[in-house]
Order: sequence, then C-alpha cells, then structure tokens
Amino acid sequence: MDLQEIKNRFSIIGNSPLLNRAIDIARQVAPTDISVLITGESGSGKEVFSQIIHQLSARKHGPFIAVNCGAIPEGTIDSELFGHEKGSFTGAHEARKGYFEVVNGGTIFLDEVAELPVGTQARLLRVLESGEYLRVGSSKVQKTNVRIIAATNVNVYDAVQKGKFREDLYYRLNTVPLKVPSLRERKEDIYLIFRKFISDFSVKYRSPIVQLNDEARALLENYKWPGNVRQLRNLGEQIAVLENDKKEIDAPSLLKYLPYEQAVSDLPARLGSNGENDFTERDLLYKVLFDMKKDLMDLKKVVVDLLQNSENTNEYLASNTGIINKLYQDVHAVDEAGNTLQIPLNVSTPNYPTQNYNPNGNYNFDHPVVEEVEETLSLEEKEIDFIRKALKKHKGKRKYAAQELGISERTLYRKIKEYDLNL
Repeated sequence: MDLQEIKNRFSIIGNSPLLNRAIDIARQVAPTDISVLITGESGSGKEVFSQIIHQLSARKHGPFIAVNCGAIPEGTIDSELFGHEKGSFTGAHEARKGYFEVVNGGTIFLDEVAELPVGTQARLLRVLESGEYLRVGSSKVQKTNVRIIAATNVNVYDAVQKGKFREDLYYRLNTVPLKVPSLRERKEDIYLIFRKFISDFSVKYRSPIVQLNDEARALLENYKWPGNVRQLRNLGEQIAVLENDKKEIDAPSLLKYLPYEQAVSDLPARLGSNGENDFTERDLLYKVLFDMKKDLMDLKKVVVDLLQNSENTNEYLASNTGIINKLYQDVHAVDEAGNTLQIPLNVSTPNYPTQNYNPNGNYNFDHPVVEEVEETLSLEEKEIDFIRKALKKHKGKRKYAAQELGISERTLYRKIKEYDLNL
C-alpha cells in the first residue's frame, strides 16, 4: 500500500515531508512485531498512527485497544492492565481480566505512557521481555501475546534523567521511534486540513461553506497551534456554526476564535523588550562596539578617498559635506561637563577644518597637520558616554533612554547608580 492509499484509508490530509516520513516509518514497521514509541505534541494524531501500524500488520484481525495511562488512577492501573483476583483488594468482589489478557493476539496502544507509575513500569517491562505478567493478588504467571505501541507528548529521555521513567523500559519501548510532526512543522498542510473540516461541518450543520480571505489565511498558517489538529478541528466547527451567515472570513473575525497572545508568528524579539534576565550590560557593550565600528568604517572611507583623490580634494569635500560635518562633530563631541570626547581611531586624520582653511573658502590638504588620535580601550567610559547621550536626547526620561540603548529600564537605573551619574 503506497502513501496516498494510506492517507485515503485513514483520512490523513497533507503532503508535508515530515508527515510523509512518519507514515512511511509506520508502514515499514507494521509487518513486524517490534514495539514502537510514537512521540508528538498533544492533538497531533498519534493514535491514528497506532491504527495504521495495527491495520497493516498480521494482527489486523485481532483486537485493538487504546489505553490512556494518564486517565487511570494510580491505585487501579495495575488492575486495569493486568487484571486482579477476587478479594485482592477492597472492592474486588470478583476476579477480573486485564487489558493484556483481553487483547491477547492483538495490539494494545498505551497513550501517555510516561504517566505510568514506576511499579507499573516494572510490570510492563516484564511483559515486553517475556510476555509474562501476574494478576494483582495472584502468584500464577500468565502469558500473553500482545504487540505494544506506546505514545507520549513529553520528552521521555528527560524523564529518565530525572528518575521518573525507567531507562531499561525506555530503550525497550523505543525500538523504533516515530515522531508525529506538529502543525507548526507542516504549515503547508494547515489550510488543506481546515478546508476539510469546514466542508465536513458545513454538511453536518447544513451551513454554507465559509471562505478565508488572504489575510485570514496568513493568520491561520502562522498561528502556533498548541492544540494541533484537535484545536484546528474545533476552530472549524465553531466557524461553521457561528459564522454561517458569512461567505468570507477576514483576519479580525478569525482572531476572535484564537488566543491573542498566541496568534502571531515566531518573530525575533526586539532588543531590550524582555526585561532584566534577557538583556544585560553585555548587550549595551555590544551596541557601543557596533556603533563605534560603523563610525570608524565611515571615517576610514573618507580618509582613503581623500588620499586617492588628493588632486580633487576640494571637489570631494564639496560633494560630501554632510558626512564630513557629521564625522567632524563626532570626533570633536563634548560631554555635558564640557570635556572633549575622544573617539578611538586607528588612522591618522587631518586637523579638520581649522588649520588649513584659506580665505577663498577652500580646504588645503597639500601640507596637512597630522594628528595621531590615541585609542582608548575603556568600555566603561564608552558605556557612560552613551548613557549620558541617551538621557540627554530624551531629556532625562529613563524609559525612552533605556529603549534607545537596547536595555531594560531597571538595568539603566542600576548603571546610573553604579557610575554615580549625577543627572
């Protein structure tokens, strides 16, 4: 059976490479009897893959049962899975067969297997290794021939490291790992699935088929879908029922059915937007260094051009007055106390513009006065300088100064106290 036949049989929609890979693994492993561990987020359709494996196996005519391990109380789960004898515990008025006895010759699907108690995990390991188990309250060994397919939406390996899941059971279940992709990982399939749900629910509730405009479709495809296919199905049903008087849905209308804080695509966070723990003074220093590098490259370009075009210096200055004036102001900038700020440069620059200016209004660079500007490596001084400038620019308003510097307001306040800046 090829991939498309499997999709048609089990009502799977989509052509994502990750989805096709998961189906292909299920198809290949189905004829064997080895255990499979299906991983994936809640609502992504893990049980469908267990059905694929069972229906394409030699056990397809045998029983199949799905057990949600997280929904069974810890005190009764051993009895549910392995059965119990009469009088083995309070309320056990008669003997009872467990799932492993009932499903003998078939397949048992253990959903949320990571929720099993440690004691039950030991019993399950014995079934996997030898096919043997004991009923609760019995000393008689029972035999079963059951294929086990397990599934979980948590990282089982992390649970092993924390001592919440047996390592030997993990490796025994994980003979063949199968990961079901989330909707976020198969965006190209989201609209197709939505159209299928809308069509089905429109028939069920006898409502017109609703269309999405381009903006609504973009919102649908960029939504994070924490509930995956299950959440998308619920959305389709809500729209089919509540929007049956509309032929087309726009983005604002669709947004009413989605949690606002999640209805955005994954965009890079703006620098300084996440508070103290995310951005510290290191980020401020990075910003200082990047700004210094840009200014230095601009100044180097000016100097190189001047040297290469020394015969047309006056023409060059006339055509680049803006950038030269800016660089001149930067080099000769002063702080609030009136002290000259030295910008670290690795080049020798003319003493521009006071010493070589002639009455005709031209700059003469035939014999420039060359001044070597000493480079300073103090990041602290640059940090203080940028803080002062930002506060001056925003008239002492720390909130806006912090945004300008790319740090949190709390970090800026601490820096002002640390450097004893009397502002």
